[in-house]
Order: sequence, then structure tokens, then C-alpha cells
Amino acid sequence: MVGTDGGLMRFGPDRPLRLDSGASLSNLEIAYRTYGELNADRSNAVLICHALTLDQHVASTHPITGKPGWWPHVVGPGKPIDPERHFIISSNVVGGCMGTTGPSSTDPLTGKPYGLAFPVITIADMVRAQAMLVEALGVETLFAVVGGSMGGMQVLQWAADYPERLFSAVCIASAARHSAQNIAFHEVGRQAIMADPDWRGGDYAHQGVRPEKGLAVSRMAAHITYLSEAALQRKFGRELQRDGLSWGFDADFQVESYLRHQGATFVDRFDANSYLYITRAMDYFDLAAAHGGSLAKAFARASQVRFCILSFTSDWLYPTTESRAVVKALNAATARASFVEIESDKGHDAFLLDEPVMVRAIGGFLDAAGQARGLAA
Repeated sequence: MVGTDGGLMRFGPDRPLRLDSGASLSNLEIAYRTYGELNADRSNAVLICHALTLDQHVASTHPITGKPGWWPHVVGPGKPIDPERHFIISSNVVGGCMGTTGPSSTDPLTGKPYGLAFPVITIADMVRAQAMLVEALGVETLFAVVGGSMGGMQVLQWAADYPERLFSAVCIASAARHSAQNIAFHEVGRQAIMADPDWRGGDYAHQGVRPEKGLAVSRMAAHITYLSEAALQRKFGRELQRDGLSWGFDADFQVESYLRHQGATFVDRFDANSYLYITRAMDYFDLAAAHGGSLAKAFARASQVRFCILSFTSDWLYPTTESRAVVKALNAATARASFVEIESDKGHDAFLLDEPVMVRAIGGFLDAAGQARGLAA
């Protein structure tokens, strides 16, 4: 990977992050990685926004798990987002747990982890922090902002709040608001965490414990929503873990074992309070709400931004109807919008997997946008 760099951007008390709740965060820290180099006219910067449980390590080894970056099919040499052509920026969101200020960070007023003293955040707050980072890195206008799932929400928020700082935007498997069903799934996950005796009212870090069981159950429930019934059937069906049934409550079925593994490994890399805060931010997301309920008005200033909207046929978490609503609003705002619904049986997680149609669609869109931008091929 060319020009890989990691960093921590610190903003002093004179530059607090103002939050939608009315609170503010002083001494903000944003953990980020960059790949590639900024060109002479600073026109090739691409911001990648991550999903709920991901982070800034989009194309580099994760320091905790040791696993490679989470988007290998899209980001890398010869891929649609290429460090040989683009200056790639990826940061951990505010409220996260991979270096950016969040509930596990030290509260300067108390000297101990924030816990539930951390203010509630929104997707707009995350984007506001990203805008501060991008500016601090010397980028005035992003060539593209790209993201899937919660990352796609950030993309849409960028287009609504900072259209003058965008040339193009790619939103994948996402929506302009969180549905009642999605809020319900998140509430199940939050209640699982808060029911764990080791949650301790959110003060577990200070007390030296972790609500691992509750966080693991949250991950198990959420992971089901990332897959499709067809994918679960194809991967596991009703296959047993061993010969015969246990006639008890061990993991008899392979799908049970898979979910338990997902839960057990998740607790090693994610903070329970961050899960509460970030899911709440997603639940609060409703881009049209601040514009009189009109999504088209949210994009009124984005008519010069080029958009690519992608969805998957088997994604029931953010179904194609949500993407079509975004496209309809963009059309009403006279923005340039390309839309592709991709045939896939992999469910919501398809955006993280090897989906050739998605890769070609992103690559083709960014190539065309690059030509319009005057970037070298």
C-alpha cells in the first residue's frame, strides 16, 4: 500500500465539537488513517465512512484482531479507490472505540472514562468531526465521499451539510432515515448490554469489568440482520456441529456455533458503551426531519454533486425501497444521480463482500467522475 499513514488529530479547547444535543466536546481527538498522496491541486481526496462496528482500518491490518482491512475488494492498488490515484482518508467516528473520542475516553473533568457522561451523538455530529479532520489535513474539496450502511448515512449527511465541499458521493446499502424495524433491533441489542450485571450503569471501565455477555448477545442479534435467509440456508442450513443431538442447550447447529463465535470475538474489539451510543445515533438519523420532512429539500444545495446510489436485492435491513427514495429526492433536487440495484443473495453484508457488479459500478462511477474532475487515470 502506497503512502500508508496513521495518526491522531487533536483539536484544542479553542476548537470544540458542537453537538446537535446542545453539548460540546473539547479536546477532541480523531483517529484516522490515510493511504496515497494528495496531488498538487488537492483534488484527489476520497473520504471513506465506516459502518457501525468498523473503524479507520479500511485497507490496513487491524491492530487488535490482526485481520486485513475491511474493504479489500474496493480499496487498494488496482481497485476502484486506489492509493496510486487517490488520497484516501478513513477515520474512526466520534463515539467510537478505536482512538477517536468516545465513551471509553478519559473525561477531562473527572479523570476517568466518560461512560454515560459522554453526550449523545448523531450522524451529523460524526460528519461535523470528519469535516474538521479533512480541513486539518489541508483538503478543501473532497473528490468523493464513500460509505455503506451507517457509512452511507454519513455520505448523505455530507451531501446535505457540506455540498460545496464535495464533487461526488457514493452511498451503498443505506437509507435517509432509520426504520422502526431497525430501531427495534437496536433496542434489543442495547437492552442486552444494559441487562448484563457487569455493565454497572455504564461505569464498567472504571470498575475494571466488561459486560461481555450482553455485548456478545447484541452482536449475535445484529449479525442475523446483516445476512439473508438464503445466505444462512446456503452456509449452514440445519447442519449439526457433531453427530447426533446433545439433547441440551449446547450449540447443536452450525448456525448457533457461528453466531456464538461472532459474539465472542466481537467483545475483544468493541466497547459496549460505544455500541449504545452509535446505535442511538443511527436511530436518531432522519435526514428530512430538519428540512420540514422533505428529503428533496435536504439535498437542495447538492445539485452540483454527482451521486451513485447502490442497493442489494436481498438486503432487508436497508431494502431497495430506501435507496429509491433517496434517488427520487435527488432527482427532485436536480442532482445527478446514478442508481443500481444489484442482484445478490448475501443480504446487507454484500457491500463488504466480493460483489463484482458493485465493484464495477463504483469503479465506473469514480472513473467518470475523475475524468470530469480532471484527475489522471
